[in-house]
Amino acid sequence: MNASLKDWHIVRVSQIAGESENALATGPFGSSISSRFFQNHGVPVIRGSNLSTEIGARLVEEGLVFLSTEKAEEFRRSTAMRGDLVFTCWGTVNQVGLIDERSRYQKYVISNKQMKLSPDSRKADSLFLYYVFSSPEMSNRILAESIGSSVPGFNLGQLKSMTILLPPLSEQQAIAHILGTLDDKIELNRRMNKTLESIARAIFKYWFIDFEPIPGLGPHTEWEDSALGRIPKGWQVLRIHEVADRVGMGPFGSSIKVETFVKAGVPIISGQHLRGFMVEDNDFNFITLEHAERLKNSIVSRGDIVFTHAGNIGQVAFIPENSQFTNYIISQRQFFMRCNLDLVTPSFVTYYFQSPEGQHNLLANTSSSGVL
Repeated sequence: MNASLKDWHIVRVSQIAGESENALATGPFGSSISSRFFQNHGVPVIRGSNLSTEIGARLVEEGLVFLSTEKAEEFRRSTAMRGDLVFTCWGTVNQVGLIDERSRYQKYVISNKQMKLSPDSRKADSLFLYYVFSSPEMSNRILAESIGSSVPGFNLGQLKSMTILLPPLSEQQAIAHILGTLDDKIELNRRMNKTLESIARAIFKYWFIDFEPIPGLGPHTEWEDSALGRIPKGWQVLRIHEVADRVGMGPFGSSIKVETFVKAGVPIISGQHLRGFMVEDNDFNFITLEHAERLKNSIVSRGDIVFTHAGNIGQVAFIPENSQFTNYIISQRQFFMRCNLDLVTPSFVTYYFQSPEGQHNLLANTSSSGVL
């Protein structure tokens, strides 16, 4: 990195876009890419659920839907390739993604709520730009400039006119390499944790759901009848409210809006934080302590289990004792359970509700999740 700061320049996004007329483009018109065209294979579609506000989560490829090759050809203007950045223009507008060598596919179609940037590789490094747009500062800028309240918007014109501080290309690449190497290490650790979680879930299912023998523990030897059928002797069948100190709901929908977010304060847990066994302790929006106090019935803390009750139902994770924050607030689509620790542990309840049987029980009661 020999270049001095005098070689850094403020540029508009439009100045670093490629020469193609589609280097900056939005997704297709809404109804032309509706769910009736989705299928199980073909050209993948990037939707909001495939992007994240988490730095390093360049593309979330779980839950992809696809278009036929013929249908995708109709949307060549909205095709994104490796090296392209993808932004959300309606909804969670501070999401940004990058299609790079990690991606499963070389070509994607962006949905009607996304837009894409194909940078000029002679001027800007794609990975460097990804880190710029993923940064907290840029994320807050996008949120501050968004239009609308109930459904925030950030349009292509706004993206084109945004300015960033850009170093020479060689320095961009050096910075991106360092950050990318750290991200690769974090991703490897995340995969290892997922593997360990999968092993723990399998053991839980064998011993507590299927009642199969576990090496070192042996088989269950004595049995008795219960409301759920035959269970090991000495076990109990209890309802969730019998082992909970408290079950509570998230705040009323309009109580937390984009315009109430602040840079620091009480973190908000939403569905994106419930993708693993424990609440993912990063990439939060915040509200002030005073605002949280007005919503105190929705404040959660270490040891509490958080569920999603609307939208992506079936998500469940608990807040570990070593979490970054002492208190959090759940969003309007979540509810929580506080365990009676004399009867059950948060990890046990979480493993149960992540098991096939627990997931079935959650999804079977979608209209009355309060029975949990």
